[in-house]
Amino acid sequence: MRDFLPADKARRERVLATIRDRYRAHGFDEIETPVMEEYSRLHAGIGGDNEKLAYNVLRRGLDADAVRAAAEDPASLTDLGLRYDLTVPLARFYATHRGVLPAVFRAVQIAPVWRAERPQKGRYRQFVQCDIDIIGDPSARAEAELAVATLDTLDALGLAGAEIRVNDRRILDAMLAQFGFAEAERPGVLITIDKLDKIGPDGVERELLERGAGADAVAAFAAFLARPASAAELPFGEERIRAALPEGIDEEIIRHVAGIGAAVAAARGTGTAPVVFDPFLVRGMGYYTGTIFELAHPAVTYSLGGGGRYDGMIGRFLGQDVPAVGFSIGFERIVDLLEEHGESRAPAVVLIHDRDVPLAQLLAAKTRLLDGGARVRVEQRPKNLKALLQRAAADGYRSFVTLSADQDVDALEQRPLS
Repeated sequence: MRDFLPADKARRERVLATIRDRYRAHGFDEIETPVMEEYSRLHAGIGGDNEKLAYNVLRRGLDADAVRAAAEDPASLTDLGLRYDLTVPLARFYATHRGVLPAVFRAVQIAPVWRAERPQKGRYRQFVQCDIDIIGDPSARAEAELAVATLDTLDALGLAGAEIRVNDRRILDAMLAQFGFAEAERPGVLITIDKLDKIGPDGVERELLERGAGADAVAAFAAFLARPASAAELPFGEERIRAALPEGIDEEIIRHVAGIGAAVAAARGTGTAPVVFDPFLVRGMGYYTGTIFELAHPAVTYSLGGGGRYDGMIGRFLGQDVPAVGFSIGFERIVDLLEEHGESRAPAVVLIHDRDVPLAQLLAAKTRLLDGGARVRVEQRPKNLKALLQRAAADGYRSFVTLSADQDVDALEQRPLS
């Protein structure tokens, strides 16, 4: 968990303002949910490994006897927890307010979440997530809208050239079934397959065998990975997706995934979409039921976001399934990736006044600068003026004005800091 100095905070707010602006332009409405949810909801088996990283909150009024009684069941000491993502709170929010929401609800959530991570570069215990979700639309239009809004937002941030990797959990399940993996072992198999980019086919095959997966199924999977590539030159579409998969995958699912790419290409006015089909994209969250995404950029080797369809989650709270799909961009990674912008949107001026300037004159001068659209910081002239100007420049200010007691406030002269 981190503190942010003024310049860092201003930079983060500029990025957030751009993200909010683009999401609103695409028709998403921002909501806010509490930082805490009920323990039972956060640990309902739908959050994957994130549930293990949740910060739990002790029940109020516990005494020593209650603590001793909970020795065999520590979870009984808690009834609330800090949210570890924004999807579980959104599902609860929709189930609670469905009667006043539109039939197809497009939501934005931009807020901090908490996970008991091992701190390291790019991984924090408190971080901001930026989620867009569409609830109530089962068609590929929902996925395409999310993809277009996400790519447009990255373009606006100066990160053009991003692409979206796409797959479907139903495709993964069908492939594992064809290879011969038993249903009970598939979750573990997917964990290993998710490491394909890091440890390669041989490493995946070795780890699957070490996990005790069926040898015949592992051999069938390895043979499939070793087959000659036949889809590399084909554009994104049904033919390429079909060529990247074993025979017998449901054609409706293939058309659904292909339709996403076609819609994104049409929306962006390009012949081909920045969408790539990856038959071994997994995504770790247990609540995904269909399409899954990852956001990639050529400047980095790690993903900048991801998401997918989670049609079954809201039903746990509502009693009936509701189609839902979401996409989250990694705000912290994007902020780290962006070059620091030297200019803020409005001019930033330091008003440096002599000690004997009357208060009325000082505030009148500040008002003149504010009326001109500037952001103004007032500073009394110090002995070391150079140090003050250097600090102001580091905080994002670009010019300064000096004010003496005999100076006309209507004739202030701005001078650059550098």
